[in-house]
Amino acid sequence: MSLKTLPILVMNLGGEMLYVLDQRLKAPNIPLDKSQTVMSDIIGTMFNKPFMEELLKPQDVYSHRAMRTLLTRIAHSSIMRLNAASMDKLYDLTIMAFKYQVQLCARPRDVLLVTFNHIDAIRMFVRHNPMLSNQVDEAQRQLIEMYKYLTDGEFQLIRQTLLVFLQDMHIKVSVFLRENLQNCDGRFVLDSSGPVPQGSDVPGLIRLFNSKGREVKRYEFPSCGSYTSHVREGSFDMSGDRVTRLGTNIYSESAENTQTTGAPRMFKQNTQATTVPNLLAKEELNLLAKLIGSMEVRDTQSGNPGFCVNLFATDKEEEEAGTASETNGMYSIIHIQATEDHRANSELARIADEFTDYRDSSDVPSSKGDHLLSLMDEL
Repeated sequence: MSLKTLPILVMNLGGEMLYVLDQRLKAPNIPLDKSQTVMSDIIGTMFNKPFMEELLKPQDVYSHRAMRTLLTRIAHSSIMRLNAASMDKLYDLTIMAFKYQVQLCARPRDVLLVTFNHIDAIRMFVRHNPMLSNQVDEAQRQLIEMYKYLTDGEFQLIRQTLLVFLQDMHIKVSVFLRENLQNCDGRFVLDSSGPVPQGSDVPGLIRLFNSKGREVKRYEFPSCGSYTSHVREGSFDMSGDRVTRLGTNIYSESAENTQTTGAPRMFKQNTQATTVPNLLAKEELNLLAKLIGSMEVRDTQSGNPGFCVNLFATDKEEEEAGTASETNGMYSIIHIQATEDHRANSELARIADEFTDYRDSSDVPSSKGDHLLSLMDEL
């Protein structure tokens, strides 16, 4: 697995999340100034310097649970709030859109063009804010420095890591179903025709060469597809024509495009997945502690009051989704109140003292899981 996959994953999922939120924030009952504030706050959180520094460090891609927690904190860094059912739906939409884009990449290096399409769109969201535009530009410069000169083999490893992360996700999305891009089981329909990747020839011809490198014979065979020559290569610079449309906003034309169908998200797991412990659990906590620690969560109880955004068509639909999520949940949820409550802090201190009683000395180094406790104390 590639240790350079996480920045691409977060940037693309964050971009897809912003597409959905931008479409929902255009509802008539939401003032324009609040919509711009929400988008600016979220983008400012995604591209602030401490967050990008932690994100660009070589590290493994962790579980969907950890990724969903990260995206929830990014979405809630503004005055907007999403309940659990809406956040589940938002995560499903972002995951499936990005999965479709990765599967359609003609070559592994195209995942970087998809990422740049997302960043170009994000830059347009904050074109009225020079400070945020500079943050987006600086983040893109760091991504170019990190990825532009990687070999095809390294990009193939990144693409393979992304596909492993996305492989068990089969949520049905109405915009894909209407265009016959997705089957009823949630799997995508991929076309076997079209332009071939850069550096490739149109299939259908076999050439034989002799020992001197001269062509001596040709054979033609049916390619079982309508292939054409490759198009020009997209720009990997700060700006320019990316050529590919993958990564652009598919929700901009119709408000109905963000509707998912069927039951709320359920991950496919075998019986072994519930019994085998996650060996990366502490590392996931460390990652979240570092990334979340660099974010600023907007306090909606003081100053400007927040507002809720519903990703469902009706309130009844949202309530049914929330009930189904609680009934069919794969695991129990532990609610942690990470606020400056004296009673909660004293209880945490008492529990911490019980753990320290089992140690031989107070000088023993703390474990990796202690970083999360430190994080909660700082909130």
